[in-house]
Amino acid sequence: MHHVTPLETDRLVLRGFTDADLDPYCAMCADPEVVRFLGDGKTLSRTDAWRHIAVFLGTWQLRGYGTWAVEEKVSGRFVGRVGYIHPEGWPGIELAWALSRPFWGRGLASEAARACLDHGFRSNGFDHVIHLIHPQNQRSIAVAEKLGAKRESSIEIFGKPALIYGSRRNV
Repeated sequence: MHHVTPLETDRLVLRGFTDADLDPYCAMCADPEVVRFLGDGKTLSRTDAWRHIAVFLGTWQLRGYGTWAVEEKVSGRFVGRVGYIHPEGWPGIELAWALSRPFWGRGLASEAARACLDHGFRSNGFDHVIHLIHPQNQRSIAVAEKLGAKRESSIEIFGKPALIYGSRRNV
């Protein structure tokens, strides 16, 4: 059985999801601005948000890596999620992020994603990780570029266009 490896940055704690995260995760996923570039772009019901959390935790069990809940160190507040998404049939191991709107514009997505990327390369032995980003999602494109990712191609996911950015381990 795989456990969720906790990570820390200067301002954040990345940890496994718990029942206490359901309400703030539901609130984040009910915000149309947060979800407009995620999945099919629609807000999530409470049931669907709970299913997301179950998938995040299940991915750790099936793959040995997955998605972390992100909390602010100082306040303990739920910030969002960051981590690896890799369901069957996915075009690669994807590092993805989503933050609640009050935490936008502070560099927290880049900080959390950098910690995950470094962990994936160091501890999981990943050589290449992708980031699937809607072409209009300038904020996520900026995060990917801060990580050193390069645009590799494009694809259609959930009936919507996505740019594929790739991050490679420095050898």
